[in-house]
Formats: sequence, structure tokens, C-alpha cells
Amino acid sequence: MRILYFCTTWGQKMRGWDDFFTKIVAHGYQGVETDLPAEGERDVFMDGLDKYGLKFIAQHWETTTADMELHRQQYEERLRKLAALKPLFINSHTGKDFFSHEQNCSLLGIAEKVTRETGVQVLHETHRSRFAYAAHVTMPYLQENPTLRLTLDVSHWCAVAESLLQDQPEAIDMAIKHTAHIHARVGFAQGPQVADPSLPEYKEALDFHLNCWDKVIRNCKDEFLCITPEFGPLPYMPIGQPPDQQWQNNLYIMNLLKTRYQLNQS
Repeated sequence: MRILYFCTTWGQKMRGWDDFFTKIVAHGYQGVETDLPAEGERDVFMDGLDKYGLKFIAQHWETTTADMELHRQQYEERLRKLAALKPLFINSHTGKDFFSHEQNCSLLGIAEKVTRETGVQVLHETHRSRFAYAAHVTMPYLQENPTLRLTLDVSHWCAVAESLLQDQPEAIDMAIKHTAHIHARVGFAQGPQVADPSLPEYKEALDFHLNCWDKVIRNCKDEFLCITPEFGPLPYMPIGQPPDQQWQNNLYIMNLLKTRYQLNQS
């Protein structure tokens, strides 16, 4: 199995796609994870991927309306627009935490239909405010949908549960069995992002996340697994940190995981 590392565009200050692609290739990334580029930039974006030999994960997050019928319509339209770009897969922020179980399941059904009709798989991120906002809430969806595939961002669940989830091992293990993509950010009991994952003060939180990611690696039977280090900018990043702290945190995590998992590379 190969492990591929992707750079998020979230929080990046770019002078253009060419500069961004040059930078991430120089630092060892193999692809980019981003939402739908502006219409006037899409050709430049796609040409740049080819030029630099980069892979592409599409991200959906924009559908937030509380009107269920409109939500369903917008969700499907946006997934199909992303699928038309032929990414490796789509990482989706799906549903709402206050939608009923049945309403969220209807959205999962739309994603399944888009996957079936386009050939582009839709993964669902474990994310606050979405259907998979907490470990214990996600379990029933996984039990009912054995083919459901997740992007695991366990940092969100730490913030929701105000813990490192020591009392929810069954929910974590079930999510890991359904994981096809990792968002590698380190959260803690009081938030979804530590200030600096290299600091000894955050060793317990880092070790918990590493243990989860180790289990994903061991469980994965796919040809490749994608990891996106995803430390974010303000307000995820605490006020007063250096301007490049987000970039440095993501580089630290990528290089740590490259060293940790180098024996898994083929």
C-alpha cells in the first residue's frame, strides 16, 4: 500500500495556482485537497495538476441551508460538479447535526447515487455540525450502512466529547474500519486543534491521534491511502502565533508520518 500526502488549500495565501503547486511539490506533497475552484480558474487548476504531476481530492462543505429540500438539491448539484472534475474522490461535509437520522440518511443516499452514476466515490468527513459530529452518534449510521466510507478527522470528536475519547473505544474502532482517508490534525479536550503538535505539552493528544492513524494504516486494504495534514488558520489557530504556524504544523505532521510509516510504502 502507498501513502499519499495532500496539501489543503484552507488558509493558504496564494499568488496563483502555479506558485502554490511549486511550493507544495518542493515540500514533498503529492497532491492537493480543495473545494471547487472558481469557474475562471478551473482550467488553470487542472492544467497545473498535470504540469506538476499532482493528484486531486475534491472537498464539499458549502451546503449548509436548514431547508431540507433545498439542502438535498444543492448537495447533489455540488457533488456532481465536483465529480465532473474527476478527482480521486470527494471528501464531503454531509448533513447537519440537527437534521433527523432519516434526513441525514437521505443525503447519504444521494451521495451513494452520485458515486454509482459518476464513478467518483464520496467519503463523509467526521466533522462538527454535520451528521458525523460525534463518535457515538456516527455508530448507528455505520451499523446501518456497511459500505459507508469516512474521512476520519478525530480531532473534531475530541472537542465534542471534551476528552481523548478514552471511554468510547468501540465507536472509534468502528469508524476506523470504515475510514478511507485521514485528516491529520491533532485536537484535544478543549478544542479541535492544538497550538503546536511538536510541543511536549500536547504529547498525550498527539499519541492518541497517532494510535488512531496507526490503526487505519493497519486496517487499510486499498491500493493507496491519502492523508491530508489539516491544521487550520485563525480562528482554529490561537491568536498570537507566527503567521506561518499553520504551514509549519502541517509540515511537521506530514514529515512525522512519512518517517513513521515509511515501511508501509511500496
